[in-house]
Amino acid sequence: MIPKGLTLAVIMTGIGLVFAPAHSLRASAFHVTPIRIDFDRTTTSAVMTLVNESTEELRFQISVASWQQDKQGQMQLTPTDDIVFFPALLSLKPGEERKVRVGRTVTPSDVEKTYRISFEELPPLQKAGEPPKGSQVKIITKMSIPIFVSPDNRKTGAEIADSAIRNGKLTFDLKNGGNVHYMAQSVRVIGLGAGNQAVFDRQKQGWYILSGDSRTFDMDLKPEECAKLKAVRIEVRTDLSEVPETSTLKKDVEIPSGACGH
Repeated sequence: MIPKGLTLAVIMTGIGLVFAPAHSLRASAFHVTPIRIDFDRTTTSAVMTLVNESTEELRFQISVASWQQDKQGQMQLTPTDDIVFFPALLSLKPGEERKVRVGRTVTPSDVEKTYRISFEELPPLQKAGEPPKGSQVKIITKMSIPIFVSPDNRKTGAEIADSAIRNGKLTFDLKNGGNVHYMAQSVRVIGLGAGNQAVFDRQKQGWYILSGDSRTFDMDLKPEECAKLKAVRIEVRTDLSEVPETSTLKKDVEIPSGACGH
């Protein structure tokens, strides 16, 4: 199932990185479909389509890596032979599209395996006899798409845990006790004052929580807000729609004495 409501994230620091789900993932000058691959016991291969939407010829390098994450949600990518693909290098003329074949060599296990396949735009080749383009800058985009190898028996598990308010800061973890990933589509924090009146209402960007992982969130509370608080309500909307108790997670955190740091 394709997660809904997640905005594309493009980071441009010489290379733009695109990691977000959508029906058709688009960079500045090309797009790829599908934007997610799911393998299981009976599915061993898939075909992706890369389309050049620019007016220039584009060159690409494709790579794949095993995908893990730390508690801050930062991706940790490790080269792997579990996923194979062809071709690894290709060039597309303006408007041209190419098929990329992807397959798994790994066998499904009791826990979901997670990977990312990346499409990296390469700098254009300098043609013979063409003068240098001087200081002209071209943004090079790298697009990363998830690949999941599902276990035979899915078990979902999502919870808000280890919530605390100390020294004017709220912290909490989103945990995944299941054997497959889930998406935290939205993370909402509501500060409640006297009579359950809202003191503030804020959103945090969600992301994937992989099997067995936890993601730590934190939020600074302004002194004038913290002084009015009686409790903080955390609401997380997930993509686990088949399990009502985990499709929306809720937890109220009472404000202990001294939590505001003064």
